Order: sequence, then structure tokens, then C-alpha cells
Amino acid sequence: MTDNLTTLIATWNLSPHPEGGWCREVQRSGISVRRPDGEQRSAITTVLFLLGPEDLSRWHCVHGGDEIWTFISGAPLSLFLHGDQDTISREITVGLNNPVVVVEAGVWMAARSQGSHSLVSCCVGPGFSFEDFEMLQDRPIASRPKGIREDLL
Repeated sequence: MTDNLTTLIATWNLSPHPEGGWCREVQRSGISVRRPDGEQRSAITTVLFLLGPEDLSRWHCVHGGDEIWTFISGAPLSLFLHGDQDTISREITVGLNNPVVVVEAGVWMAARSQGSHSLVSCCVGPGFSFEDFEMLQDRPIASRPKGIREDLL
């Protein structure tokens, strides 16, 4: 890990995230909402998320909420999306020319910085809960979506 990355992690008080990278929740709404499936969640949550040059946000899915990724600083971020069993993964660059990307609930995603680091915020609504979070590497190989980039597992 570079000295610069260590400084950024300390400055923003970030912790390791299970998917990879570094994260800190900065907001969790006190307003509660009921999703269509009946589950109660905070209306919205927000995190700071940092990927360094060697970090990888491995394939994961938030099943119960849409995510809004907003570029803050550093190098652009490659965000890889895979919607369903028949869709081939696509890459979207989150950066100055495209600072906001929406990822709908149930879409598999992975991410990688295109440089020394990428800092984004990620808002989830209804709010994030680990009950709605799944890592693709935890699924049996036979039930994984087809066409995903294996190097992002």
C-alpha cells in the first residue's frame, strides 16, 4: 500500500470493506421505509468508498436497493455491471465526464480504479443492509451469471 493511500484511509477514517477497497458510512437516514417485499430499511444510506491502485471491488450485488455512485476525486473508476444471466458485462467509467452512475437493485457489479486511487460516494435507497448484500464468489459456480469477467471475482 502506498503512503498516499495510507494517508487517505487515515484522513477519511476508512475501514476495509468485504467486497474490497475502503469504506465509511457517513449517513443513515432516520426515516424508515417499507420496500415492496415488506422489509423495513432506512430511507437512504451514504458511504465514502476508496479504491487504491491494487484494490478491487469484487463482484457483488445489493438486492434490495438502487445505488448512486458519485465521483469525488482521484482517477476515474471503472464500474463493471452485469444485469442478468443473459447479459454480458459492460464497463462504465465514473469520473469527471460522467460523475454519477445509477446501479439498479439486483445488478451484479465490480469496480477498479484506473489510477492511483478513486474516491466515490455511494448512496443506497432504500438504505443499505448487509442482509441484502451478496458476494458472487459465495455462490456455487453453476449458479453464477454467464459472461462475467472472472478476473473480477
